[in-house]
Amino acid sequence: MQEPLIRTIQHNDDKALATIIRDTLTEFKANKPGTVYFDETTDHLSEVFKTAGSIYFVAELNGEILGGSGIYPTANLPQGTCELVKLYLSSKARGKGLGKTLLQKCITAAKEMSYKKIYLETMPELTIAIPMYEKLGFTYLPAAQGSSGHTGCDVWMIKEL
Repeated sequence: MQEPLIRTIQHNDDKALATIIRDTLTEFKANKPGTVYFDETTDHLSEVFKTAGSIYFVAELNGEILGGSGIYPTANLPQGTCELVKLYLSSKARGKGLGKTLLQKCITAAKEMSYKKIYLETMPELTIAIPMYEKLGFTYLPAAQGSSGHTGCDVWMIKEL
């Protein structure tokens, strides 16, 4: 596979990313209430990631959006902690190391922004992602942190930077 371009989000990426996110959640039978599937911000991520302390990376190949991932200063997280958010790839982009590349970009960006920890919320249905998080040093938490509003997630993990 040719190397995709990894860049920051732009306004014209919103529709393609919302489609990838919702298609992925549907594919893995995780399109349930309390997830980004029903979150109206999913349709305008470029606006969401104008927030200070956040960044969103998009993977693109030959003009086609393959997916993305970001970090966000979710409300009520412990001091020095950001949240890894919206790491989703189109089905044809999975299994090639692109998710790991995007996650590593997020980890690097978090360090550059002086965060000390990265927190994430996910679901057991997203079976591909959880082993990747484990391999990259995320450990399990007994309960949610912060106020993401995503009550449909019941797996919580954190990584020290």
